[in-house]
Amino acid sequence: MKKVFLGFMFLLTFVACLFTTGCGKNNNEIVIGMSGPLTGGAAVYGLGVKNAAELAVEEINAKGGLNGYKFKLVALDDMHDPTKVSTNYASLLNSGMQVSIGCVTTKPGLEFTELSKVDNIFFITPSATADSIPAYDNGYQMCFADTRQGKFSALYVNDNITTSNNKIGVLYHSGDDYSEGIFKEFRDNLDSKFELVVASFSQEEPTDLSSQVSLLKDCEFVFLPIYYTPASVFMTQGVGIMKENTIYFGCDGLDGIDTSIEGFDITKIPQEVSYLSHFNSKATEGSAKEFIDKYKAKYGVETLTQFAASAYDCVYAIYEALLASAKSAEITPQTSASEICEMLKAVFQGGFTFSGVTGTNITWDQNGYVNKAAVKYIVKEQNK
Repeated sequence: MKKVFLGFMFLLTFVACLFTTGCGKNNNEIVIGMSGPLTGGAAVYGLGVKNAAELAVEEINAKGGLNGYKFKLVALDDMHDPTKVSTNYASLLNSGMQVSIGCVTTKPGLEFTELSKVDNIFFITPSATADSIPAYDNGYQMCFADTRQGKFSALYVNDNITTSNNKIGVLYHSGDDYSEGIFKEFRDNLDSKFELVVASFSQEEPTDLSSQVSLLKDCEFVFLPIYYTPASVFMTQGVGIMKENTIYFGCDGLDGIDTSIEGFDITKIPQEVSYLSHFNSKATEGSAKEFIDKYKAKYGVETLTQFAASAYDCVYAIYEALLASAKSAEITPQTSASEICEMLKAVFQGGFTFSGVTGTNITWDQNGYVNKAAVKYIVKEQNK
């Protein structure tokens, strides 16, 4: 059924291109498309990605663009709903999309992966982390894939964490591909010297995690491969029950926990809160600091996440890879998306190296996974 649906969408898009002015025919700019949650519960991620991508586009255009042509970002709202992606995708094509930063979140991103394959459109996502997002040779990630987040987190624990009882706690969202994928890789790579204590929940946004707190209360390190809203519930309900010297450690889903949840005051959580990241939003020097200052001045701090930084890098990586293409001089606003895709695939598969605000000497595997340094980012120190 999926192949039939994709074929139907391709036909609709083709017909629309014949009878509209879209699909790049009358564009005078090189169009970058994206779909993400610009409203709804995950909007902090989508708005951060949109804002940072726009910032990069403005800077590149101020330098003269590519071959004298400016870039244009077209960002559409999918509300973190995968059923909205096919409509957004068709609209992006009709807007002349020639290259893309894909979708912001994973489930919509999986739909985008399949659709973009049909039209051979190159995308590099800043934040859709599922291993299968770059399933085809037109897709890449600037973020760490789920299994790599789980593996890197386990290796960090193996090398750096000691507890008085050798217990390591985990709270994960059962039934969620993101959470389960990270948890399984973490479990499989954790040193056998640790006793793993596992708690889970099945609701999308649970309001009561008291039983999970009770199960994990003796753990001095708790791994949280979940998003920030349920994490905040767990941390709040754990006050006075969890050990105050416990470390709460997550992945990119915790990004924004200190700024994006109405009514949640992270300073009232006694424990350290930290997560695996590739971006330090408190950087005091270098390109990261320059990006932070520019972003804050233009958009404020509420949507400044590692995904925003990653989106900024995505746009610059596309731009620099286009410059590096052997056919760079041929690119115009009328160059087809498929032609640009072939140019970019040749560059990315030919040993392309990129340095940005989320890392230096960044490279990609042939399967589209990114290679760059992972660091522990402390959101909040343990209360003294």
